[in-house]
Amino acid sequence: MSEEPTGGAVPGPDGRLRCPWGLSTEDYVAYHDEEWGRPVRGDDALFERLSLEAFQSGLSWITILRRRETFRVAFADFKIAEVAAFTDTDRERLLADPGIIRNRAKVDATLANARVLADWSPGELDELIWSHAPDAAGRPAPRTVADVPAITEESTALSKALKKRGLRFVGPTTAYALMQACGLVDDHLAACTTRTKA
Repeated sequence: MSEEPTGGAVPGPDGRLRCPWGLSTEDYVAYHDEEWGRPVRGDDALFERLSLEAFQSGLSWITILRRRETFRVAFADFKIAEVAAFTDTDRERLLADPGIIRNRAKVDATLANARVLADWSPGELDELIWSHAPDAAGRPAPRTVADVPAITEESTALSKALKKRGLRFVGPTTAYALMQACGLVDDHLAACTTRTKA
């Protein structure tokens, strides 16, 4: 989350303390409370998150979140095997779809990544990504948003590992956003109710 304020947890309308970005729009509340930082497993599910984080690059996450269902329809629910089989006709359809981000480089990267991943063994993407999860005991809970890094040693290593295997649009910042979103790290603030109940 790059667009958030730099303070500590703040109370929402229900009185519960949350990370400041989790209250910045109504759309964020459910995402913050129910999804962000919860473990995501499975190749297709991780391919979806990886693809959406790549589309988010240079944009606000809210832009992607509000279009997520349209992305899912456009990209066959991010089933790797199906996206890998997309044709030039599908590519042109995607580039003409106003419901997604019509960035040629990002569309092409998503299709190329699916083709690469289609050749991997089942569970291989899941295993590779989760092998880069840091030891939670060695990471103190951030007290303010300013304490949350944009990249880490682990996200840099994950980025390099994914690139080495042929994946695109997987820089260290994108890799860290993936790690946050998919629960490899817990960057809910120390006083955030979502962290304390997890």
